[in-house]
Amino acid sequence: MSSEPKPRRRVGVPYRTRKEELTGEFTKIRPYIEALQHAGAEPVVISLGLATDHLDRIADSLDAVLLPGSPADVDPARFGAKRHAECADADPDRERTDFALLEHAFSEHKPVLAICYGIQSLNVFLSGTLVQDIPSELQTSTAHDWDQERGEPEPFHSARIEPGSRLAQLAAAREAMVNSSHHQSVLEPGRDLRVVARAPDGVIEAVEWTGDSNWVVGVQWHPERMAAGDALAQALFRGLIAAASRAPVRI
Repeated sequence: MSSEPKPRRRVGVPYRTRKEELTGEFTKIRPYIEALQHAGAEPVVISLGLATDHLDRIADSLDAVLLPGSPADVDPARFGAKRHAECADADPDRERTDFALLEHAFSEHKPVLAICYGIQSLNVFLSGTLVQDIPSELQTSTAHDWDQERGEPEPFHSARIEPGSRLAQLAAAREAMVNSSHHQSVLEPGRDLRVVARAPDGVIEAVEWTGDSNWVVGVQWHPERMAAGDALAQALFRGLIAAASRAPVRI
């Protein structure tokens, strides 16, 4: 007698930007979708133009949330800062959608994996602040940003992982090599966020939620681009799905 296949957990993934959604640009969000599928999830791509009640209904049907990267920057007004000259334009529709999904995830105890822009969005949602431009504000020699237009190779650097953290359990190590494509980062961690990884120059590379037992992890690197051959990248997506699987299936 064959057993019933396990239901795939529904993971909501908002579009990276409203512009990409409206122009049908799917190339940059596809790696997130594929990484989730490979981990055994059912990705649910979420429009950034939904009315509040529609977005609420979709959020209620989700088992977990993944916040992807974005070329936009979070509006500095959201964390009480003046806009830096190198700060990119904000995407109000992405911010509104992220914050609504996070509000739902925290209130309903659903796991969250926040990547690159996603960790910054998560941090600001929890009243944290951001470094608006790493090169001009920190004068670091560690390469964090990636200029794809010039055909440069994607930079990698090490990340020191805090012992005893959820990330350390996933990595099974105290250090990892991570890719890097960002010019902003977490400055002051938001409410109940613990810093669990840093680059060699001190830039925050990962945070975890400590307010309760919910699985909420934010990473500044791009595990979706490393998922094919990197054990930690694969563990992050599997960890999200495993956390979602501990709750009843939502219909």
